[in-house]
Amino acid sequence: MKNHYIPQLSSIKEVIKHTDLEYTFRMEFDGEAKPGQFFEVSIPKYGEAPISVSGIGDGLVDFTIRRVGKVTNEIFENYVGDSFFIRGPYGNGFDIENYKNRELVVVAGGTGLSPVRGVVDYFAKHTDEAKSTTLIAGFKSPKDVLFKKDFEFWNEKINVIKTVDTAPEGYEGPVGMVTKYIPDLKFEDIKNTAFICVGPPIMIKFTVMEILKLGVPEENIWISHERKMCCGLGKCGHCKIGSTYICLDGPVFNYVDGKELID
Repeated sequence: MKNHYIPQLSSIKEVIKHTDLEYTFRMEFDGEAKPGQFFEVSIPKYGEAPISVSGIGDGLVDFTIRRVGKVTNEIFENYVGDSFFIRGPYGNGFDIENYKNRELVVVAGGTGLSPVRGVVDYFAKHTDEAKSTTLIAGFKSPKDVLFKKDFEFWNEKINVIKTVDTAPEGYEGPVGMVTKYIPDLKFEDIKNTAFICVGPPIMIKFTVMEILKLGVPEENIWISHERKMCCGLGKCGHCKIGSTYICLDGPVFNYVDGKELID
């Protein structure tokens, strides 16, 4: 019987640099995980941090980590061949079956693209399993863009809008918040759409407002409260909102339920 409190030592197979503050660590992992789930990543003496799954492979799991604190600072001192501890996966994740045969739109802000990367990649590789797939991804600036190689592939397979908040003079790509591009979306059947929205809470709030203006039913929208994660086991109470433990019941919620989870 698995003890969910005990982490396992995992070796680093590859380190992919995206920006000065964001790297993907490809880790050894023998098990199953879904996009939107998370692990607790720990280093003795420094503590542990909840990190979303950004990729899943044969015997591997990807964590795209932003350098923002004591634990993540220490993680960035590790390289291929080094190890740290992981436990998980935790949470419910995104169920691919919810989005098949629908007009799917994924809206992600910054590192919010990490937990939905697996969903985007799945439908880019299986274009026949959705009526259409559109990704709207927003970043602060061109130098903050994550998963550049993935975007090259996605651009060939699905509809992609990669926008930045600000850009230097001469930049030719889209500029503006992700919400700018939602009113122009066109659908064959608004009731057969599916929207996934992940990012900072304020971004989710205004993105969902624009989605609802299109006439999209609330039950067609999924959001993630992944920033509320802590222990992963429902013991610390850090993620509890009302009677809901985000780490156990989420972090992915249909908007019908997720809209009620206000701190």
